[in-house]
Amino acid sequence: MTIEYLADHREFITTVARWLYKEWGHLRSDETVDDRVERVDRGCGHQQIPTTFIAIQDNKPVGCASLVKHDILTRPELSPWLAGVFVPSEYRRRGIGATLVGRVVQEARSLGVPRLYLYTPGSGELYLRLGWSVVERTFYRELWGETEVTIMEFLI
Repeated sequence: MTIEYLADHREFITTVARWLYKEWGHLRSDETVDDRVERVDRGCGHQQIPTTFIAIQDNKPVGCASLVKHDILTRPELSPWLAGVFVPSEYRRRGIGATLVGRVVQEARSLGVPRLYLYTPGSGELYLRLGWSVVERTFYRELWGETEVTIMEFLI
C-alpha cells in the first residue's frame, strides 16, 4: 500500500467524493454528489492546505484523509484540521486509517504547523491510540441539527 497525493491520482476524485458523500452526505443536506466532487477536486494540493491523500493498494483506492484549514464552523479560531478520514468497510482493521492519519500529520509538520485538530462523533478511540488528546466534548449544530462530537488536537 502507498499513500499518495490525490492530486496525482485525479482519476480517483469521483470515488473519494462518493465515499465521503455516502458517509457524511447527511450532514450537508443541500449538497449533491456533484457538489462533493467539486469540493474534493478543490481540496487537491501538494504540500499545502488543503491537501488530500489517498491510500492505494493493487492500483485501487482503499482510503483517504485530508488536511484542511477549517472543519467546524463553531471553532473558526482552530486551524488546521485533519478531516475526511475514510476507509471502505472491506479494508478496515488493516492499519490504513492510522497510516493516513500519520501521513496528514507528517504533511502538517513539513508545513510548520504546530498542532492539528479534528472532530469526531463518540470518544475518538482510534485517535487517542495515535497520540491525539481531547480538547472538549461538545454539541455541534449545523444544517443537520445538533450532534455530540469530540474535538481533539495533536501537538506536532
